[in-house]
Amino acid sequence: MSRTFHIRTFGCQMNEHDSERIAGLLVADGLEPAVSAESADVIVFNTCCIRENADNKLYGELGRLKPHLLSRPGTTVAVAGCLAQKDGELVRRRAPHVDVVFGTHNLERAPALLRLAERSGPVVEILDAPAPAGADDAPGSAGVPADAALQPQRSSRHSAWVTVQVGCDNSCAFCIVPSVRGREVSRPFEELVAEVTALAHRGVSEVTLLG
Repeated sequence: MSRTFHIRTFGCQMNEHDSERIAGLLVADGLEPAVSAESADVIVFNTCCIRENADNKLYGELGRLKPHLLSRPGTTVAVAGCLAQKDGELVRRRAPHVDVVFGTHNLERAPALLRLAERSGPVVEILDAPAPAGADDAPGSAGVPADAALQPQRSSRHSAWVTVQVGCDNSCAFCIVPSVRGREVSRPFEELVAEVTALAHRGVSEVTLLG
């Protein structure tokens, strides 16, 4: 029987799309979506850190998860996304029952990190910058994995998100985006056209560009 997963997403459309990508990676690795976190073998929290209440939401949910983990040993818990990128090891210090922590620059490593944690115990992997194009586990343009390579599990058959650019080169005092998403990186125009064309051929009628 296949292991199952559930992803809980906090934050913006970019995070929602990243969760679709993570789901696609886990399905490609042989896992199946679960109906709820309570029935899942792997629970992934894809996080936001724009506001303090996003931190509080995550740690509140992790706290409420403890009794469930006691009744369901063998469940793997992962924290990904912007808060993971910002806090790194602090996530496990505040919530020791978290098995895997990975950030915004290495979401394509999710299946490998989950397998590593199941074999060897908790793992934290935070990269300071995206892996270069052509590196192992880094499909697509440097820092902007191509959806065609990651095969996201899209939540809609008729609409889709497509990432045009990630990161930001500005250093506004009020904004944490450059710290957790890195420097601005754009995808080649030809790659975007090919992806949108492929979506249209699959019946998608609405594309939202993210960046």
